[in-house]
Amino acid sequence: MAIEEKFGKVSTSEDTHEVSQTGAFVRQDNYFVTPFGDGEGELPVEAGRYRLIWTPLCPWATRQIIALKLLGLEDAVSVGTVGPVRTENGWEFSLDEGGVDPVLKIRFLPEIYAETAPEYEGRATVPVVVDVKTRKVVNNDYHHLTNYWETAWKPLHKEGAPDLYPEELREDIDELNAVIFHEVNNGVYKSGFAQSQEEYEKAYDVLFQRLDWLEERLSKSRYLFGDQITDSDIRLYVTLARFDVGYYFCFKTNRNRLTDFENLWNYAKDLYTIPAFREATDFDSIKKGYHLGNHAHNPYNILPLGPDLSIWDEPHNRDEKFGKRKFEY
Repeated sequence: MAIEEKFGKVSTSEDTHEVSQTGAFVRQDNYFVTPFGDGEGELPVEAGRYRLIWTPLCPWATRQIIALKLLGLEDAVSVGTVGPVRTENGWEFSLDEGGVDPVLKIRFLPEIYAETAPEYEGRATVPVVVDVKTRKVVNNDYHHLTNYWETAWKPLHKEGAPDLYPEELREDIDELNAVIFHEVNNGVYKSGFAQSQEEYEKAYDVLFQRLDWLEERLSKSRYLFGDQITDSDIRLYVTLARFDVGYYFCFKTNRNRLTDFENLWNYAKDLYTIPAFREATDFDSIKKGYHLGNHAHNPYNILPLGPDLSIWDEPHNRDEKFGKRKFEY
């Protein structure tokens, strides 16, 4: 039985309403955007109350896991994982025993979306935070979710946790994050999901112009804001980690590989040496999700053997250029 027959109208794939009349990809808005905090109507910060659902395929979801690990929130927020290939019924808990999430007791993610908001007609997306106490979806706002972990959840941070969103830099971080999202994070999707040559080329040009700009910026500092990792680095990294494995081929972003950029490549390898980044980066899932999922036109489901992923363990040159890392993450 199709998911919509059982649970209603929740969509499971990129729909025509996400493509403009000119053939440009226009990502759907987030629906559950209530912030975490102690204000009226906000989501209370409470250890053990929430479950974060993610897949290692998704860049927006992966950055939540990186933030949780860096901040020491893994014991405060439980994590459920859906498989990397989205099915015709939506994201599936195929990695769990019996194919059912052990906490929510559901097989497909759209089930909990439909339970929460029967009127919702968009895709059931990850990352998503579910309030286990009320059994409702409460937040799928990937634009701001890492910021909530970094600020509202600060009382539950581990001792010595890094300040990923320093108050004095927040305006600058927000400004750069918006650029990174529209032109890089979502820029690869605008290229890959374009349905006209003109919109594809437009997105392609914007993407590589921005990557060239970031390459120059990272020639002058170890990270995007000096010598300490910030929220912006998490957001850029998740796209870089998927670039050669997925986007270069599947999304036709093939002017350069990541490995062809000296500073971006060494910057990415530097971040990969940090446990939080490495543990959240599952190249096998990324490859399967982009080459076998609905992102690719691959009727015979042939999984490419390359690229060689061992190069991620080769030394980077960031210590040589900028000195030893000043903070242990």
